[in-house]
Amino acid sequence: MTSRATPLYPASAKEMEALGQRLRDARLRRRFSMETVCARANLSRPTLYKIENGDPSVAVGFYIQVLRVLGLIGDLSLIAKEDALGRRLQDESLPQRRRAPRKKAPAGASDGEA
Repeated sequence: MTSRATPLYPASAKEMEALGQRLRDARLRRRFSMETVCARANLSRPTLYKIENGDPSVAVGFYIQVLRVLGLIGDLSLIAKEDALGRRLQDESLPQRRRAPRKKAPAGASDGEA
């Protein structure tokens, strides 16, 4: 069984590459070798290489393991935290309260006159 690579839009591919570069920079700032991160994240060196290049074929679980090793797992909770578009769509689908129309006064009566 051959696996097909999932095609990405160019903007998504750039985001993946940028994520990989940020992970590489974080590793280097911490002065961790690839071997150290691989051992702590329980993954192979080629997999870490793919992650640092933003390869979309790597399972998201491996990205999470690398974030954990680098101490950046808290950043994961920021993904899709503020969903402005989703909130607007949700608000649009909420039912609108409708008020009953005002009752009209009888034809012969006028306001305040007796």
